Amino acid sequence: MTGVPLSWGKPKPERADAARNRQQLLATAREMLAESGPDQLTMDALAERSGLGKGTVFRRFGTRAGIFQALLDDGERGLQEQVLSGPPPLGPGAPPIERLIAYGRARIAWLFENQEVARFTLDGRQPLPGAAQLPASQVHIRTMLRQLPPRGVNVDLLAVQLTAALDGPLLLYISRGPVTAATDGIERELGAAWQYLIERTCRD
Repeated sequence: MTGVPLSWGKPKPERADAARNRQQLLATAREMLAESGPDQLTMDALAERSGLGKGTVFRRFGTRAGIFQALLDDGERGLQEQVLSGPPPLGPGAPPIERLIAYGRARIAWLFENQEVARFTLDGRQPLPGAAQLPASQVHIRTMLRQLPPRGVNVDLLAVQLTAALDGPLLLYISRGPVTAATDGIERELGAAWQYLIERTCRD
């Protein structure tokens, strides 16, 4: 989700035992999701199933929503890799506007593929990102905008506003709200709306 600090690059190094515990917990959480769905994935159940102590689980995730956030973040790394080194227009090599359009469409599609997990990340207690911890989407969008750049507008503020348009909670709300209740192909429609927004905002 966009309110969670992420980085476009290599993750910070962690101790070998901490890395093993993280991978074990995430693998176990995925197994539990596949077997019985998100309702049964709790802190206590994850600790028991993984064979790790409750303290380890709480230190790693903090809250039950933190488990789902960690699963979401881990899954989003694949999207990050495509942006960093995949084929254009999502990856390097295409004009900035085309990359922005491709990124928005890809992120919307990715969120819809993971919307059940995304919904369970929302407990209202996630911290807002600090100035030194920008969401990955915002970093990428700001980088593309600076390559254009749009005239007569503060690019940093525009990046914040465009990032909000791809915000997980907002897209989940829209996808199930009264505006789209009778709309087929909501993922496609959201992608088209994002393209319209980028083309009208960024073209001279």
